[in-house]
Amino acid sequence: MIIVSLFIPLMAFAKIELGIDRLLSDQKYFELVHNKRVGLVTNHTALTGNLESSIDQLMKSTDLQVVALFSPEHGLNGQSHANDEVDYQNHNYSIPVYSLHGKTRRPTTDMLKDIDVLIFDIQDIGSRSYSYCSTLFYVMEEASKHNIKVIVTDRPNPMGGLIVDGPMMEEQFRSFLGYINVPYCHGMTIGELALLFNHEYKVGCKLTVIPMRGWKRSMSFRDTGLTWVPTSPQIPEMDTPFFYPTTGGILGELHIVNIGIGYTLPFKIVGAPWINAEKFAAKLNAQHFDGVYFQPFHFRPFFGAHKMKNCQGVRIVITDEKRFLPITTQFLIVGILKSMYPKQFKEGLEKAKSQQKLLQKINGTDEVMRIISEEKYVIYALKKICDDARVSFLPIRNQYLIAEYKN
Repeated sequence: MIIVSLFIPLMAFAKIELGIDRLLSDQKYFELVHNKRVGLVTNHTALTGNLESSIDQLMKSTDLQVVALFSPEHGLNGQSHANDEVDYQNHNYSIPVYSLHGKTRRPTTDMLKDIDVLIFDIQDIGSRSYSYCSTLFYVMEEASKHNIKVIVTDRPNPMGGLIVDGPMMEEQFRSFLGYINVPYCHGMTIGELALLFNHEYKVGCKLTVIPMRGWKRSMSFRDTGLTWVPTSPQIPEMDTPFFYPTTGGILGELHIVNIGIGYTLPFKIVGAPWINAEKFAAKLNAQHFDGVYFQPFHFRPFFGAHKMKNCQGVRIVITDEKRFLPITTQFLIVGILKSMYPKQFKEGLEKAKSQQKLLQKINGTDEVMRIISEEKYVIYALKKICDDARVSFLPIRNQYLIAEYKN
């Protein structure tokens, strides 16, 4: 009989049990890695419910051998900024550490040669364009080619499992910024995404998802009792994942407004020197969108768009997390900006022409930018894209939702 050598005490902090905790404490799951050579795809977010490092917990086990570590964008310790290349020539581990971001985004044959099982344990944020889920999909494809089993130790979607919003992804725009055809906000956990990808794309990976215990789809990260670890430098707080899809993407890449990158509220504010905060907020609030209120806001960014200039705009206040739709809200902001400040908006679109391919990949379609560029009134045309995507996606999504998470 297998005896799990790692004693995990009753979690004093969390209201739920993470996939990694179940792997370490449940014999049924630990059998999957017993006496195996393990490759761990992970980063600084991989903590147990008791705030212990998953790396350390697995490496000190005598019943398995961790032979390699693989890290996604932002590096093993999370200190690197977007698109920084990470150098692991010097690190604190006695085993190889490989970066899966930069020149090499897929584990190579040489990296995988001594591995029986790959474990993926990383906290995702619930948006299609966040690269951690793309790294998982690349790992699954390479593992399938080499007949290596993959275990995903599941973690919460910080926005919960109810928000489905944004356009689907067209095949021609498939990239590392969006690798599978799901809405921008898909309302799935990283484990559920793995199940969908494996079946819908016929990957053929020997996949096991270890579900959480106690997590329900209605839970935001705050409800879990877990301690938030910033997943990357600009996702510092547990509610930031709600705001990342609200102002990132289009607004972030147009660079006509500051979205809090360069200030203390990344993704939570929208402003520029030429905006009138009170009038802008009034126009936005007059649309009566569910779950959101726009507070007039004044700030001065330290860096980024409009660096060191006095800006006016709005702070986005989520009043109901279960009814809030991040992408639809971004389309509202875009539409009001275009109608109130057409000159500045047009200048931003001209500058964004060089970013056309990037915007297509982020949005997953070129229809979004076509509407924004060509039509006078854009809000409800863009909202319809989100509504149509939701209707078409939900029946597909339902096939891969983990039953234990049902409310």
